Amino acid sequence: MVDYHAANNQSTVGGAQTYMEQENDWDRDLLLDPAWEKQQRKTFTAWCNSHLRKAGTQIENIEEDFRDGLKLMLLLEVISGERLPKPERGKMRVHKINNVNKALDFIASKGVKLVSIGAEEIVDGNAKMTLGMIWTIILRFAIQDISVEETSAKEGLLLWCQRKTAPYKNVNVQNFHISWKDGLAFNALIHRHRPDLIDYDSLRKDDPVTNLNNAFEVAEKHLDIPKMLDAEDIVGTLRPDEKAIMTYVSCFYHAFSGAQKAETAANRICKVLAVNQENEQMMEDYEKLASDLLEWIRRTIPWLENRTQEKTVNDMQVKQEDFRDYRCVHKPPKVQEKCQLEISFNTLQTKLRLSNRPAFMPSEGRMVSDINKAWHNLEGAEKGYEEWILSEIRRLERLEHLAVKFHQKCAIHESWTDGKEAMLTQKDYETCTLSEVKALLRKHEAFESDLAAHQDRVEQIAAIAQELNELDYYDAASVNARCQKICDQWDVLGALTHKRKESLERTEKQLESIDELYLEYAKRAAPFNNWMEGAMEDLQDMFIVHNIEEIQGLITAHEQFKSTLPEANKEREAIQSIQSEVQKIAQSNGIKLSSGNPYTSITPESINSKWEQAMAMVPLRDNALQEELNKQNSNDTLRATFATQANTVGAYIQAKMEEIGRISIEMNGTLEDQLTNLKEYQKSIISYTPEINKLEGYHQHIQEALIFDNQYTSYTMEHLRVGWEQLLTTIARTINEVENQILTRDAKGISQEQLYEYRASFNHFDKTLNGGERGARHDHSGALMAEEFKACLISLGYDVEKDKQGEAEFNRIMGIVDPNGSGAVTFQAFIDFMSTETTDRDTADQVIASFKILAADKNYITADELRRELPPDQAEYCIARMAPYTGPDAVPGALDYMSFSTALYGESDL
Repeated sequence: MVDYHAANNQSTVGGAQTYMEQENDWDRDLLLDPAWEKQQRKTFTAWCNSHLRKAGTQIENIEEDFRDGLKLMLLLEVISGERLPKPERGKMRVHKINNVNKALDFIASKGVKLVSIGAEEIVDGNAKMTLGMIWTIILRFAIQDISVEETSAKEGLLLWCQRKTAPYKNVNVQNFHISWKDGLAFNALIHRHRPDLIDYDSLRKDDPVTNLNNAFEVAEKHLDIPKMLDAEDIVGTLRPDEKAIMTYVSCFYHAFSGAQKAETAANRICKVLAVNQENEQMMEDYEKLASDLLEWIRRTIPWLENRTQEKTVNDMQVKQEDFRDYRCVHKPPKVQEKCQLEISFNTLQTKLRLSNRPAFMPSEGRMVSDINKAWHNLEGAEKGYEEWILSEIRRLERLEHLAVKFHQKCAIHESWTDGKEAMLTQKDYETCTLSEVKALLRKHEAFESDLAAHQDRVEQIAAIAQELNELDYYDAASVNARCQKICDQWDVLGALTHKRKESLERTEKQLESIDELYLEYAKRAAPFNNWMEGAMEDLQDMFIVHNIEEIQGLITAHEQFKSTLPEANKEREAIQSIQSEVQKIAQSNGIKLSSGNPYTSITPESINSKWEQAMAMVPLRDNALQEELNKQNSNDTLRATFATQANTVGAYIQAKMEEIGRISIEMNGTLEDQLTNLKEYQKSIISYTPEINKLEGYHQHIQEALIFDNQYTSYTMEHLRVGWEQLLTTIARTINEVENQILTRDAKGISQEQLYEYRASFNHFDKTLNGGERGARHDHSGALMAEEFKACLISLGYDVEKDKQGEAEFNRIMGIVDPNGSGAVTFQAFIDFMSTETTDRDTADQVIASFKILAADKNYITADELRRELPPDQAEYCIARMAPYTGPDAVPGALDYMSFSTALYGESDL
């Protein structure tokens, strides 16, 4: 017998040839078993008829009906869907052999090696050869294309059976013979896909005939699978024929493969929609958080920009306390919200990019840049508000001090002027003797001297009033009124003094007696008395100082004042000696003195009394200055304490910022290890918060003590707050970057080794070229410039050399990783590019193909089909967003799944 297909082996495909050689290892000795041959005849005949009936024919005897080759060629055309060469219609043996050879040639063209099967044997009706040929056809066209999890043919079909029957009791599919004898496996396959057809729980393992007949009848009636075996043949055989069982089971696989495709399509759509729903929720959360934060900033800035002046220091200190409460209580949570907002935005963009979705564009005015701009305006208003509060406190302190000083000087002046107008307007000289007139004249001269001495005080009162007006004192009206009254009264006193002097000088010509001693006393006593009053004013004068140098200046001035007291005491004793000389002359000459010095109202007793008062004030002034010195020393201690803590905190923040920069570049281990280490590092930084709070406490003491400068440190509390906030934000962003890398790795299926390779390549060229070739930037800048990135790509095997094709490829890649044209490529952009190059992504075409399966190849889909194939929430999601289908084949309620799928991957309003 001729081996017809020996010549065709060289042209078959390698992989398929090897497989079919294994499957075609036809053990013809087994056909000697009548039971197995019977099962194969029945099964193969039923299988052939299940296909031939599509062409309107069938076979009765498998070895006889295929002898002329006509039905064999028809069978191959039906199961392959291809046209074979035109058969020969003659009745001679040669015509039959030619027809069979055409069929065998077609089988060989599909990569099948038919060993020892020739056309003559089929034409002669060799049962063994005919059954072997049919089994080869079944293997090639019904079993070979079965693929489950990278296994195919027999192994794939067996794995499919095991997966489908795994949940069922008493079913353990390990082969295609013994495992199927009790009929439960057939029933389990049907129940798994059509539970409405089988009451599986009513089946018994000890009744295999009933089980098998039930499965065969249900399959023939409802699944269009013809009955290929008799239950009695299977049960009555110790080991059913494996090829018959495989042929029968393959029909079940093909019957249910459509449902499997629909399930796969539904799963793909569910996955895509779940990603879309999660992204939309993140977008809504971002919009709400951004709106709330911007609204809080909008409400807070007007409060910080309010410059309504208060009347007292206490009122301004209440504002200062409110501002401190804002900085320590209300603002920190908003700082965390701002940081979380940026993290959420970056995570959302990463997820959109990984799921092949368009980038998220927040509503107008809610971009991260808008929030940063609003935050910058808030901090600007905050800084100006704090400076304004401090300046206002200084201004009000100055005003209160000036107001007290003004009223004190006014009281002294008003006390001095009390009765002066009446004294100047009296005409007592008209009835006086010459000596009395002379006395009145001298008394008037003394008054003029006293008046001139008080001129300086009046000028001081006017100057203080002017300064209070310039500093916008709240009670300036009453100050101005009192000052004006004093100035008007002073003008009146000047005019009255001049008029009285003229009257006395007219009378003087008629009076001659004058007492020189009284006059001398009056002339010396008045200035001395004025000096004592001025000294007493200075000793009672309030003072405000802000540092040790200022209080030491006051102490020095006070010591200088005390050094003049001996000379002043000598002047006092000299004045007292004049009065003693008057008494001596009067006694020696028998002169009767009047009740007082006619030239002055200043008595020795009043001089002694004021002297004693001034001397008593000196130690009080000493104590006040010493107390202030102690206060300034205490303030200096506060400055030093704050400076020590501030210098420590400042150095810590700077060191940690530099350390974070190194960590972000030199991290080793898995991404999860890096994330764990970063979070532990974040905890260690947060544990430093008590030191910040301690510094805030020192700063509060500084402000309560009204200390406005500190020569021991260059750090300010504002500077350290900003540095601390930047430190917390930087570590949070670093953690977020690693989390996004994990997300990228898991979503794209990138291995840990690939990530290590990418990181190592990126760091190598970042370190080598930054300082080595250009010297323009420090090593480990965290970004690659164009030439560095090109070197990195070349090291990874990309052809981007300096030729026309290489430059075009490099420009294409740069357009992906640097769409803004900044000239620098970040590590995240590098990872996104590499993941895109090495992984597959969902596309709009894939989603459209999945919907087309669910729609049974229609160009539209209905709401009922969506609700049948998808989970309820995702079905309603699609129905709500799909536009009506308007094509020529549209039916009522038709939905356009193509535009919906395209919108998922482009500009979308969903």
